[in-house]
Amino acid sequence: MNFNATFIGQIVVFAIFVFLCAKYVWPPLMAAMQERQKKIAEGLDAASRADKALEVAQNDAAKKLREAKEQAADMLEQANRRAAAIVDEAKAEAEAEAKRIVAAAQSDVDKERNLAREELRAKVAELTMAGAEKILQAEVDQAKHSELLDKLAAEL
Repeated sequence: MNFNATFIGQIVVFAIFVFLCAKYVWPPLMAAMQERQKKIAEGLDAASRADKALEVAQNDAAKKLREAKEQAADMLEQANRRAAAIVDEAKAEAEAEAKRIVAAAQSDVDKERNLAREELRAKVAELTMAGAEKILQAEVDQAKHSELLDKLAAEL
């Protein structure tokens, strides 16, 4: 192979090109690549931290949800107990009121019964007196007496 001037010129130009590239092009290119690599590494670290934070937040949310459910269950149980107590109190009050009403009604019935008895006694006494007057005024006749007694019994 023959080395001529063009080949040597190309070698020199190529050496200058490599030198200039190594001096002016390669350092900014390497700096950009290192900066990009650094940003990617920071992004991966941030994603890893975010994953950990998400896991912690999910655990906290699950814990708070369990606590809220427990509190809700406790509140529901307390409400049920209070409702049962209110129902029992209302039942006891209703029973006491019913007994009071029954006692008052029984008292009223007794008063009315006694009043009716007194009225009946007065009426019977009056009718007895009227019957005795009629018997005494009429002559003593068996047929008339039985007729008057039948009328008196019908009036009673």
